[in-house]
Amino acid sequence: MRRKNYLILLLLTVFLTSCGEYQRLLKSRDPEEKYQAALQYFNQKQYVKSQTLLDDVSAYYKGTERSEDVLAYLARSYMGQKSYESATNYYQAYIRNYPKGKYATEAYFQVGHCQYLESPDARLDQEVTRNAIEALTRFVELYPESPYAEQAYNEMNELFNKLALKELKSAQLYYNLGTYLGNNYLSCEIVAKNALKDYPSNEYQEEFSWLILSAKYQQMVNSFEERKMERARDAQDEYYNFITEYPNSKHRKEADKMLKEIKKIVKE
Repeated sequence: MRRKNYLILLLLTVFLTSCGEYQRLLKSRDPEEKYQAALQYFNQKQYVKSQTLLDDVSAYYKGTERSEDVLAYLARSYMGQKSYESATNYYQAYIRNYPKGKYATEAYFQVGHCQYLESPDARLDQEVTRNAIEALTRFVELYPESPYAEQAYNEMNELFNKLALKELKSAQLYYNLGTYLGNNYLSCEIVAKNALKDYPSNEYQEEFSWLILSAKYQQMVNSFEERKMERARDAQDEYYNFITEYPNSKHRKEADKMLKEIKKIVKE
C-alpha cells in the first residue's frame, strides 16, 4: 500500500509540475523558449500544447527564416490531433509561402492526404473527395519519385472507387424506379455508361455492365411494339458484350434467361 501511495503521489507531483511548467510557458514573453518547448511537446505527442505555443509565436516569427518551420509544425500538430481541415489549411499556407521549401514534398502530399481522410461516405456529397483527387494528382505530377507517391496512387484509386460507387448507387436507384414517371431504365443506362467512361478502372465495372444489360432488357420488355424489335437487338448485342467480358459472371444464369426471351422477339 505504501508503495502504491508513493507511486500515486509521484505521478501527481509530475503531473502538477508539468501543468505548472506549461502554464508558465503560456505566460512567457520569450518566443524562443516557447518555440523550443513546442517542439519538445510535439516530439512527446502532446499536440495540443505544441500547437498552442506555436500559435503564440507564429506572428513573432512571421517573415523570418523560422516562419517556415513554425508553419510546418503547426500543420503537423493539427495532424496529430486529427484535425484534418485545420492541417490542410496550414499545409496550403505553407505551399503558398514556400512552394519549393524544405517541407514542400510533405505539404503537397498532406493536402491531398488530409482531404482523403476527410472524404465522406459515398452516399454524401463528394466535393471533398474530388478535391483530394485533384491535390493528390498534383502531388504525383510534381514528385513522381517521392516515397509518398505509391500511397498517393493507392489513395486516389480508393477515391475514384468511391465516386464510382456513388454513381453505381444512383444507377441502381434509377433501375429500381423502373417506369415510374418515365423511362428510368434509360437514365440507369446513361449513368452506368458515363461511370464506365469517367472511371475506367473502377472495381464495380461488372456491376455497371450488368445494369446496362438489365436496363436494355427492361426497355425491350416495356417497349411499344414498333420499337420492341430494335430494342431486342440492342439488348442482344449488349448480352454478347457482357458475357464476352465476364464469361463467369455471377449474373450469367440470369443473363442467359434474358437471351432466351430476347431471341423470341428477334425471331418474330
